[in-house]
Amino acid sequence: MTERSFSVIENQWITLRDGTRLAARIWMPDGAEADPVPAVFEFLPYRKRDGTSARDESTYPVFAAAGIAGVRVDIRGSGESGGVIDGEYTELELSNACEMIAWIARQPWSNGNVGMMGISWGGFNSLQVAALRPPALKAVISIASTTDRYNDDIHYKNGCHLSAQLSWAATMLAYQSRPPDPELVGNHWMEMWIERLDNEPFFMEEWLSHQRRDAFWQHGSISQDYSAIEIPTLVIAGWADGYRNTPLLAAEGLGEKSRALIGPWIHKYPHFAWPKPRADFFGEAIAFWNRWLRGEENGIEALPQVRAYILDGPKPAPRRDSDPGFWICKQKWSEPEAQCFYVDQFGTLVEGLPIPHAPAHEVYLKSPLDIGTASGEWFTLKPDAELAGDQRIDDAGSLVFETSPLAEPQDYLGRPILTLTLSCEAELTNLCARIVDVHPDGTATRVSFGVINLAHREGNAEPKPLIPGEPVTIRLVLDACGYRFGKGHRVRLSLSTAYWPTVLPPPVDPGLTIDIGSLGLALPKLGTHEAFEMREPDNPDPLPKYIAHTPPVTRRSVTRDLSANRTDYLIHEDTGLAEHPGTGLSTRQLREEVWSISPDDPLSMRGTAIWTCDMQRTGWSVRTISTAKITCTAEDWLISASVVAYDGKKQVFEKTFEKIIPRDLM
Repeated sequence: MTERSFSVIENQWITLRDGTRLAARIWMPDGAEADPVPAVFEFLPYRKRDGTSARDESTYPVFAAAGIAGVRVDIRGSGESGGVIDGEYTELELSNACEMIAWIARQPWSNGNVGMMGISWGGFNSLQVAALRPPALKAVISIASTTDRYNDDIHYKNGCHLSAQLSWAATMLAYQSRPPDPELVGNHWMEMWIERLDNEPFFMEEWLSHQRRDAFWQHGSISQDYSAIEIPTLVIAGWADGYRNTPLLAAEGLGEKSRALIGPWIHKYPHFAWPKPRADFFGEAIAFWNRWLRGEENGIEALPQVRAYILDGPKPAPRRDSDPGFWICKQKWSEPEAQCFYVDQFGTLVEGLPIPHAPAHEVYLKSPLDIGTASGEWFTLKPDAELAGDQRIDDAGSLVFETSPLAEPQDYLGRPILTLTLSCEAELTNLCARIVDVHPDGTATRVSFGVINLAHREGNAEPKPLIPGEPVTIRLVLDACGYRFGKGHRVRLSLSTAYWPTVLPPPVDPGLTIDIGSLGLALPKLGTHEAFEMREPDNPDPLPKYIAHTPPVTRRSVTRDLSANRTDYLIHEDTGLAEHPGTGLSTRQLREEVWSISPDDPLSMRGTAIWTCDMQRTGWSVRTISTAKITCTAEDWLISASVVAYDGKKQVFEKTFEKIIPRDLM
């Protein structure tokens, strides 16, 4: 195909019905008014001018050269857009997106067909908007997203409180506190900035006020009604990311309307993600858009419903540039056949089903509260210590069962399921289960994990306290995996009552009594499949290069103060100061995060996240410092936040948030 020339509209104002002006950056194929083109729309709060500029400048020129317009719009209160953001995936946000789609469709350069795309926030709202059925929206590509906002996002997981909730609230506070670029909005940039600072919410307050899966989380969860989505969807994720469940869940829920692609990747687009191998996202996306936005008969609808990379025993490492494995496809996804395991009288994990009505074999488990420091980030942006590390660190404080060395490789794809009978002397506690690949040299790679607040054992909408001492049988569905356990490797099941700092502890730490005779583990067999070759990107380094004034720095560490009986998990992320060569705008973000706990006191838990954000060009500089904190009592979560803003060296704003939110069986 001949590449089409194009131009870039650096900033296009689009006025909503309520008078708010949103800012768009548009990549426009030349001659589109004479020969109208389809458009791809992306709607984010991450600042097109600086936050996502490198990614946008990698992707949308390629689309435009293929005759597809790219329309990247800042959500209200973000970047150069007016107004103030009102939350995450709100009715206002989604209705604004529908307005944007209608605006695009009626432009003289548009052929009336719009696709919506994005990763993370943009992947979420793409699916949510599709469920609203705006007439011009004809197809969606959703990357690293979710079908269930309560159980598969950064907030909660089976009723467990994820620490990522505070981390992301701090991140959003930092993003929304930054001003628009005066070069684009003119002299009223300060007025827009102060309006933003005065009125932006601290998202954590709303999120923590909904500790059950209520109407707040049901809104925007397409799993509530998969039938609402009637258009083709391509759903993509990576095994190294927290959003790994979505492609298979979408395949199950959306059926033939959905195609799933799962690689070895972190939380990035697959054409520049790690660990490698990468995928030719551009070729895939352009064929997808041409089929559904242009009507081109290119056979894209005949793709297998599921394509997945099966990891073949990667080892934890300080950095994982490439993971061993192989690509497979399944023409149609169905519930996998299970390979079942139980624990025999010698404590070995063996193939088969638990013996019915066997005498109870009870074991008491109470893990140190700082077990979990090898868990990595819930969602990962770099293939380094953000990935789960060698699990021997965490397995030392866990109850573990493992198979004998495997005589032949075993391949799995899907979600493991654990069933177990247990009891507790308190009304609630948490349980974490991990599937681990034990290599012949003892190295332990985490394959999958699942957590549950046992008060949520019968559902997340109406949790029920445990009756102290009364046995209950639970069913825990772990995260999806695509994995080969090699010959000579062992399959390990690790159980713990803590998984910190990924999961924040409940107010009590009673431990659990587990009947290991009742334990059943079902691993999803790969089953019938075909091998295939995934095309890799033509350009191995597609992101544009900016001018680096100071280098990036990343540090993660765990310290154990034996005298104070305290463990600290410390994160230092400095992007360095980088200048966009076209706009002259330099930006830098510094994230400092500390989580602390005493291994025997759940109420000692505390977390602090501080973001320092700089923007500058000749004659102009601004800085914001955003801080978010969480501590607890037995009855309450205590959260606070602050934002301080500087114009040059002059402080121009300061605000604090403080809130006490009662615990709700959590």
